[in-house]
Amino acid sequence: MKKVILITGISSGFGRKTAELLAQNGHTVYGTVRTDCEINPAVHVLKMDLLDVPSIKTAVEQVVENEGRIDVLINNAGMHLGGPIEEAPVELFSKQMETNVNGLVHMLQAVLPHMRKQGQGTIINFSSIGGLMGLPFQPFYSASKFAIEGLSEALRMELKQFQIKVIVINPGDFHTSNTANRINIAIEGGPYEAQFKKSRIKFEKDENGGGDPSVMARQIAKIVDCKHPKNRYVVATFEQKLSIFLKKILPIGVFSNMLGSYYDIK
Repeated sequence: MKKVILITGISSGFGRKTAELLAQNGHTVYGTVRTDCEINPAVHVLKMDLLDVPSIKTAVEQVVENEGRIDVLINNAGMHLGGPIEEAPVELFSKQMETNVNGLVHMLQAVLPHMRKQGQGTIINFSSIGGLMGLPFQPFYSASKFAIEGLSEALRMELKQFQIKVIVINPGDFHTSNTANRINIAIEGGPYEAQFKKSRIKFEKDENGGGDPSVMARQIAKIVDCKHPKNRYVVATFEQKLSIFLKKILPIGVFSNMLGSYYDIK
């Protein structure tokens, strides 16, 4: 069944691959970008910034005006800040939360009135395995994804009466532009510099050696076409899925030591 889909952040990575595949599968796809980019002409491109609420409202209104409905909203866009909590500039960690959390809420507030009137819809929120465990030297990114987890749980119950599904995606490491686009902060010569460098080498190696974003695109395409999707999809390696399981069953001190050791924290 052909659906009208709105996906945020299609300039690269998950967003780009997913938008192009969904359009290839016959859906009507609108994708948002902050700056101009070349993409499959079958995808309708909208200029929008998660930090600019009027631009969000304009983008949603344009889709509804053109198509009369929005069947699926995929909240993919976000930003990533790396570095120690103590040294993070307020403007950067505020931007992290405003983009990943506030921006997602603004998208929901713009789209949900239309889905309620339709009496159906699907919301797909991108979290992360970093939304299920705090990642060292990625604390604000993890915090934003933890927030999306709680928000999605509450939203699912609020929207049940309107037949609107809420699905959470937890990606593991994938080779996307996220690594290059991450804003890394650590004071040169500061107390965290040496440890941050060691941990950063580890998580960037995992990301650069991670999966192809096309794998995620195919998973999203299956969810869009599924009549009864699950509430959560963890799209990650066996080891990453195992780490999620271990966090559930191990004492937090034991798990933290294991995770810290993985990131070369002694």
